[in-house]
Amino acid sequence: MHTVQINLNSIDKVKAFVHSVNTFNTEFDLVSGRFVIDAKSIMGIFSLDLSKPINLTIYNDDDAEIMESLKPFLIQ
Repeated sequence: MHTVQINLNSIDKVKAFVHSVNTFNTEFDLVSGRFVIDAKSIMGIFSLDLSKPINLTIYNDDDAEIMESLKPFLIQ
């Protein structure tokens, strides 16, 4: 399990993010405050406050390829 912070501050970023995570056969959760949303659900993501950074939990230990695909969304 691995947690990173991401930024999804536009509709295009949300669509690209959902497309990226759906290519992997692993679980992803977005955590914003007390809400935990399935990161593969575009409707769930739009229920969050996207003006703030969001924690992404990746349930996979071998995540080099996943991290490469998430680079455009990561907060360094």
